[in-house]
Order: sequence, then structure tokens, then C-alpha cells
Amino acid sequence: MRLFNAVVLAFSFVVSTVHSATPLEVVERPEWKTFFEQHNAEGTLVVLDQRTPGAMVQVHNPKRASTPYRPASTYKIPHALFALEHGVVKDEFQVFKWDGKKRDFDVWNSDHNLRSSMRGSVVWVYQWIGQQIGEKAARTYLEKAGYGNADPSGGKDGYWLDGNIRINAFEQIQFLQKLYTNSLPFKLEHQRLVKDIIIVEAGKDWILRGKTGWEGRFGWWVGYVEWPDGPVFFALNIDTPNRIGDLPKREAITRAVLRSINALPAN
Repeated sequence: MRLFNAVVLAFSFVVSTVHSATPLEVVERPEWKTFFEQHNAEGTLVVLDQRTPGAMVQVHNPKRASTPYRPASTYKIPHALFALEHGVVKDEFQVFKWDGKKRDFDVWNSDHNLRSSMRGSVVWVYQWIGQQIGEKAARTYLEKAGYGNADPSGGKDGYWLDGNIRINAFEQIQFLQKLYTNSLPFKLEHQRLVKDIIIVEAGKDWILRGKTGWEGRFGWWVGYVEWPDGPVFFALNIDTPNRIGDLPKREAITRAVLRSINALPAN
């Protein structure tokens, strides 16, 4: 491990604990390159392990970690929160009726609610939500949340897919940390509901929450693992030139790294 001062200078990483905001060291983990090489993948991974008092930001490929990308479907996390705040979605049971149009993924071709649309990453639901919220209100919510460059302009299919919004891996973790601590400037019940619908799996003493994203050229997996002694946040971004072969690598690489630091139990 080595301290990566260039990243610290270029991107001041400040994390919020329950009691205060504290600047943290950013430490490069070149040995994590092995996990990427095993899957023939190029990308970055940022991990913030807060299970011990001496927490630090650990990163593979810090240059890429500080490079902004479109959030793709990881944006469904804040988007669901904005939808609840705006009143577009009342609760997790509200039904979004399928329009009967056949789409590429079978799971998209049915009615959905907030939970199922998050799990199935159902783009048409969030396109509808985006239309209902509108660009002006979306910008206000993004600025309040401090999410990336907070620019919801542009885009034909959705600004988070092909528009002007950008966020980097460090900023993904900063946003997730605010959500974890319920410190976003939104209603507490809305933050709690969003955290509930992004649960991926859980064990006896841990809960994994997260969301994948895919823009076409690259893919994300962001989230955190809750343990009794603290959370472990992660944000991975990799190139995805081959959709079928590359998309499973997002979770495979991240899970391998998390298991290597005992942030996820061994298989």
C-alpha cells in the first residue's frame, strides 16, 4: 500500500461520520490489480472500510477513480429518493403499469413497483419518473444531495444514460455515506425506504446493499456492506466492451476484493 498524494490534492475526500466530517488518507492498493487481471478487466475500485477507527480510502487505479462518468443505473438510488420527495412515487407498493411494448430484457416486460423496478433495473420506470420530475426540479434535488456535477440536462434515453450528468467513484461513496447515515437533506422515511429496496443479500450479522449500472462502454457496481462494527463502502467502474461476458465481472471483482479484506464472508 502507498499513500497517493496526487489524488488527495486533486480530490479532497472528506467523509461524514456520525459525529463529524473528517478528511481521510487515500491509499493506493496496487495488489488489487490481480483481481482485475483474473477477469481480464480494466477499471477502478474504491473501498472505504469504517469498521475500525483508523479508516482510510483504499483504491485501485486512483486516476480512473477520480474521473467522472455517467452514473447509468446506479442513478436509480438517488432517483428513487427524488421520486419519493417529489411525490411522483408514494410508496414501495405503487404500481407502474407496463405499456405492452416489448423491450430487450424480459423482466422489463411487466408491471412493476419501486422495489421490483430497482431489482430489475427497469429503465422505462425511471424514464417515466424523470419525465414527471422534470429537469428543473431534478437539478435542485441533485444540488441538495451533492451528487456528482448535478447536471440533469441532455440525453435522449435519460440524462443518467446519455446526458450530461457525471460522477466519479469517490463521489459515489460520498453520496452512499450520506444515505447510510440518513444525513441527506430529504425525509428520513424516504432515505430508509431507498436503503431497504437496494438490499442485495444478507447474512446473520451483515447486509449487502448496492446497485449495478451499465452505460454500454463501462459498468458500475456501488454500495456498502453493513457490519455490527461499521460499514464498508465500495464503488467499482470497469470497461465493458463485451456486454454478455463483461457485466458479471462487476460483482465478481468487487466481491473478491471484499472477501480478501473480510468485508464479505468467504463462499
